[in-house]
Amino acid sequence: MLAVVLLLAGGTAGCGGRPTTHHKPGTGHQEAGGSTGTLLEAKDPAGHRYREVPAAGAPQVHLTVRPDTEDGWNLQLAVQNFRFTPDSTGGAALPGAGHAHLELDGRKLARLYGPWHHLPAAQVPQGTHTLTVRLYADDHTVWAVAGKPVQAAAELTAAAPGTAPGHTHGTPAPGSPAPAPPPGTPAPGSPAPAEADRTVTVSVRNGKVNPAPGRTELKRGERVALRVTSDRADTLHVHGYDKEIALPPGQEATLLLTADRTGLFEVETHESGLVLTQLVVR
Repeated sequence: MLAVVLLLAGGTAGCGGRPTTHHKPGTGHQEAGGSTGTLLEAKDPAGHRYREVPAAGAPQVHLTVRPDTEDGWNLQLAVQNFRFTPDSTGGAALPGAGHAHLELDGRKLARLYGPWHHLPAAQVPQGTHTLTVRLYADDHTVWAVAGKPVQAAAELTAAAPGTAPGHTHGTPAPGSPAPAPPPGTPAPGSPAPAEADRTVTVSVRNGKVNPAPGRTELKRGERVALRVTSDRADTLHVHGYDKEIALPPGQEATLLLTADRTGLFEVETHESGLVLTQLVVR
């Protein structure tokens, strides 16, 4: 009986002991069962199915973009009939609960677990772009009303270096088509952000990580630049910090992180489940 109890307890724990399945290596996103809404055949660009709910009481989101005085922009998601539930991501779809995805011109930048997000200028090429936030249930299905995803969009203008970035306030734009993705993130060999105290450079090819995964020692408060090049489209994810950045195939992407909490944190590719390094913050 003791062995059975221990087995059941172990089977419910995800990364960091949380009840989640979305980080299980080698598996895709789950579409948990339940009676919340109706699953539609329509899917988002990443293949997540829509979950239709009635308009009355349905989740809503509004996006506001403001320039940050130091770097990039601060994004605010004003939601109604919705709450962010990072601790239950990967579980069943519950009414009015889940997380959001952030896209730039149709290219996923990050998964959001709260109403505020800082967008570094390094992630936005010069020019005018469309930011989109879309609401998802815990099982990674897309909340939808009348066959359209619950989302909001805002226009953002990245000025030339040395000038202040422009911005506009966003308005909900359910189902609005996204423009084609722009050229990606910084090219391989480009210098690391000047404000980074440490830089970790990793490449992923044919399912192998180079250099082999190890540990990166950091002092609390240090800033680390994670520079990753993958031969396939993926997402870079830092456990414990819930920081993500899209990895376009064949292009280097840089995630700048302030190590403001101590502990051991894994850095992995989200879709393929490969561990790239471990951050040890003391």
